[in-house]
Amino acid sequence: MGEGRPGVAATLQALNGALGRPAALWVKESGARNLRHRDFLAPRAALSAAFPGGQVPPEAVSAVPSLRGPAVLPLRVCRQTPAGLAVQVRRPEAFQRLLGPLPSPAPPAAGARTGCVVLHCPALRGAAALRPRHLRSVLLADHLAQLLRAQGVGVCLVPALTEERSWDVLRQLRICWPSGSGGSSLTDAVSALKAALGQCPCAAACEQGLGTAEGVIFKVHLKNFVEQQGLVGYDPNLDVLLVTEKTLWSLAELQEAVLHCPVSDPLALPASHFPNSSCCSIIHVVNCEEEFQQQQLDVLWRILDPGAHTALQKHLVCGPVKVTNPSSPIGADQYFQLRKRQMYEASVMKYGELAQDEAWTEVIDTLTVAAIRFEMLSTAHRSQITLDLENNSISTKGTKSGAFVMYNCARLATLFDTFQRAVERGTYPPLPPVSELNFSCLREEGEWLLLFNYILPFPEVLQQAAQLPPPSKGIRITANTETVCKFLIQLSMDFSSYYNRVHILGEPFPHLFDQMFARLQLLGAVRDVFHSALATLHLPPLSQI
Repeated sequence: MGEGRPGVAATLQALNGALGRPAALWVKESGARNLRHRDFLAPRAALSAAFPGGQVPPEAVSAVPSLRGPAVLPLRVCRQTPAGLAVQVRRPEAFQRLLGPLPSPAPPAAGARTGCVVLHCPALRGAAALRPRHLRSVLLADHLAQLLRAQGVGVCLVPALTEERSWDVLRQLRICWPSGSGGSSLTDAVSALKAALGQCPCAAACEQGLGTAEGVIFKVHLKNFVEQQGLVGYDPNLDVLLVTEKTLWSLAELQEAVLHCPVSDPLALPASHFPNSSCCSIIHVVNCEEEFQQQQLDVLWRILDPGAHTALQKHLVCGPVKVTNPSSPIGADQYFQLRKRQMYEASVMKYGELAQDEAWTEVIDTLTVAAIRFEMLSTAHRSQITLDLENNSISTKGTKSGAFVMYNCARLATLFDTFQRAVERGTYPPLPPVSELNFSCLREEGEWLLLFNYILPFPEVLQQAAQLPPPSKGIRITANTETVCKFLIQLSMDFSSYYNRVHILGEPFPHLFDQMFARLQLLGAVRDVFHSALATLHLPPLSQI
């Protein structure tokens, strides 16, 4: 069909336009109870504010079902109800249009440029062992990078990992972070920054001796600069910064990342992500305990390099990670090994000797990564996370866990593997093309719920998760980094409920094939959504569990 893939935003825009009012009057329903009667609603209170007496002109109401557009859902009926103006979708046609393969992003036009973001994670600097609080900011930066890349935005991750430390825990968690030694270009950049400090009126050179901390080469007065520039959002306790070679090396790495960004032009940045930006955006992803030190580095960079990019620095701050009753401070590697042992024990309890087979080693590893990523990322980044390490808080059954999501993804893999083997035995014919399927067979409540709440809005969910706020005077920003995890948890709950209730692969009678094939096409699209969402978390789909 030539109408394209329907979307929620385009449908809501068309509905609002049909009523001739600039205000957003319509909402998409999502609850199972309301979806039995309507798919979109213009609430009575909103209509009363927009129309005299809340009475919508009859001609506007009658025009709603005839709305058309490339991304507008096919609408069946619009009627007045006690709750407001209610619209239902022509569901068989909506199934038909949505259950093809997920559309790939359109290739960029010749000469087109994409935006760039530098994601800086200070937790990966220094010789100290990584703690769970550091791991949270690293996992968040890794996930945000994947989300931005999925929207066509270039991402540079800083700092590069050095060979001086063991980064096994990052590899175990499938965190994709660049490595490198820096090289002569960074050495030259550090020398240039030293020269700039020597000419800076805010800085004073330090000679090693009494009263000077070891390694300090300059003292820089940050507070005066912040006040003179009228910078907003900085800690009032910022005052004198003691600059070391390590400090300048950190700045040099950031400068190098900016130079390698593929954009320095406002036209190159997608407006939905970086409105009014004039160059690549720089986001410092920090835990709340490192925020003060990162603000010091931010101001120092502004002093030494007063370009447009340093003025666009923003800080995405993660809330604290509280570990309940630790016998001693726990490192990120110990945290991973503890969760892995707990996942193994939970799997043995559920699956018995099967879980002790060597083939399950990779399954246990993946479930552990999923458990930790969901534990760290399903909470809004500003909020505190509490890790209960004493009790076995890892479960293969809990509906809010990463293991539960992976379990349901594996159920889908098992379903399609079973179907394929039955086709090869001649029990069922192969799945016909989408154009030959009869979607009017899909009348079960859970089938519309899966399509309308997950398959339909999924591309927009990814866009919203990657969306960063427009520039503002402050330095803190928020991001919707919990969106994908929460989406996957809710999808898993609704899919599990449907799958437990409905028998998909029925008896091999021809009169039952229409419904079975339509259901398989629906669940194939659900599987694609699972796989695409898990990819933003660096989680491979499991084929067994």
